[in-house]
Amino acid sequence: MSKRDLKKYLNDLNKEQLEEQIIELYEKFSPVKVYYDFVFNPKEDRLLQECKLKISHEYFPLQTKGKRKKPKMRRSVAQKYIKHFLTLGVDPFVIADVMLYNIEIAQTFASENIIKQELFYKSMFNSFEQAIKFIISNGIITEFNSRLTGIYEEVLHQKWHNLPDFKAGIAVLEE
Repeated sequence: MSKRDLKKYLNDLNKEQLEEQIIELYEKFSPVKVYYDFVFNPKEDRLLQECKLKISHEYFPLQTKGKRKKPKMRRSVAQKYIKHFLTLGVDPFVIADVMLYNIEIAQTFASENIIKQELFYKSMFNSFEQAIKFIISNGIITEFNSRLTGIYEEVLHQKWHNLPDFKAGIAVLEE
């Protein structure tokens, strides 16, 4: 069904029929429920804190029974939240904060641990590049420029082997 056909169908419904359909969608499909729950009660601060906590546990998991769990370091956890926030229409400042927080917490972890996986560094650069594009496209570069520069300086300080990629990424900001 095309969007045009859907509009025509919805125009043919009376108010009560339309309400019934929306309620049915709300009850039947979890993403619809999540969307409406957010639209009518957008607790972005709570969502942001929950998200940051989950991301930080990827690198610094909670101890259980006196043993420290092994960090999973999955970029996908942050990516899932970012995608979810984009779908909900969360404020771009919150999304950019999550994007940069993901890199910053990974850098904190890397400063304390030796990381041998090439994929880690590539993944962090991909996140950095994605954040720069998002921030520029939303016109919020001045608000996040210092954090982006801080990430680059930390890459420089930790001597990441993909430093030239980060340097090229940060150069985009200076144009």
